[in-house]
Amino acid sequence: MPVASKSIEIQSQNVHYLESGTHCTKTVLLLHGASFKAETWRQIGTLDILAKEGFHAVAVDLPGFGESVGSFESMDAKQRKQWMSELLTTLEIERPVVVVPSMSGRIALPWLIADSDATSGLVAVAPVTIPEHTKNLGKIGIPVLAIWGEKDALVPEEHADQLVEAVADGEKVIIRGAGHAAYMNDPGAFHFELLNFLRRVLTE
Repeated sequence: MPVASKSIEIQSQNVHYLESGTHCTKTVLLLHGASFKAETWRQIGTLDILAKEGFHAVAVDLPGFGESVGSFESMDAKQRKQWMSELLTTLEIERPVVVVPSMSGRIALPWLIADSDATSGLVAVAPVTIPEHTKNLGKIGIPVLAIWGEKDALVPEEHADQLVEAVADGEKVIIRGAGHAAYMNDPGAFHFELLNFLRRVLTE
């Protein structure tokens, strides 16, 4: 299925994203880590797989990454939460499941804690800064799937435990033999777990 390259404007700055599938209520919003970008999700087949399974997928370049301008690092916590809220409004997507790998935890976790009702689920792929939010993780009132690589040397598996134990509906999956970017090391295993989760939380 075709993947469309598009752009929008948020806070007067251009934001690039890739889109697959038909615009509908069953949306998956894909963020990325510091070494990657929206194009990564096309390269490993995620955008194509989600579209074929009947989902609407949107992979976004965060500010200063890929083809998006601006500076993610220069934004404070309030600006990052506002950016995420404006992203959903501008894209006209409601209650997506959000895939949050590594660095994108810096922008997504505070937003989810403040307004998890804006989403239908969280797929946390070893996001950073979990310990910084220990007292507030329980405010994430949506289903959570934590996916970790068995050999992740950057974000300990204990952080996954902190997250799933803090929320009412949390599950942890370990991808054997994979490192920090588990979706890159074993795309097949990652897609299997992602689709199972989506089928459970994105129901008609």
